[in-house]
Amino acid sequence: MSEEKNGKVYPVTSLHEFLYELDKEWSKFRNGTIISLISSVVLFILVVGILIRTRHFGLGLVDFVLLIFVGVLLAYSIYAMYSQFRFFSRWERRIGLLLHMEDEILAEKLGEKQA
Repeated sequence: MSEEKNGKVYPVTSLHEFLYELDKEWSKFRNGTIISLISSVVLFILVVGILIRTRHFGLGLVDFVLLIFVGVLLAYSIYAMYSQFRFFSRWERRIGLLLHMEDEILAEKLGEKQA
């Protein structure tokens, strides 16, 4: 949080600072989402594979129910990570356009002040 002269606290000092920080962190979150999505899919495949082979392993009822529960949680995790990835994909372009527009506006303002 940053402070102004009158003592009020604001979440950011400027739109430029906000967009710059957002752009820096964006790829970290998007890459983390992709890694989480891939690892959840791999784990889900393993759980489904174990469930298919339960008759060969002789798993008990508790183990079977636990694997079903883990499978459901992994399926929801995959859904959530996919939704996050779509969100990042949609907004990445918009944030890029905002940064580009801000650069153009700043260049115009600096050009007018120097003239």
